[in-house]
Amino acid sequence: MEHLERITIGPEICHGKPCIRGMRWPVEVILDLLGSEMTIEDILEDHPELEKEDIIAALNYARLLVSGQTIKPAA
Repeated sequence: MEHLERITIGPEICHGKPCIRGMRWPVEVILDLLGSEMTIEDILEDHPELEKEDIIAALNYARLLVSGQTIKPAA
């Protein structure tokens, strides 16, 4: 499962950037953490408000974006 229902976009949160579950956690920040060699477990330990499915959703969102597919995240 892609968990894309966890990705929300709203103009009132983070200037309309794709975020995790309406929280002020932009997808790009999750990707930055992973890119800095943090593991999913490290991120979850440091940020207990996040869930493993949130990280998977961010990765799947990025995968679909770079593949050129149309993405319709939840509002």
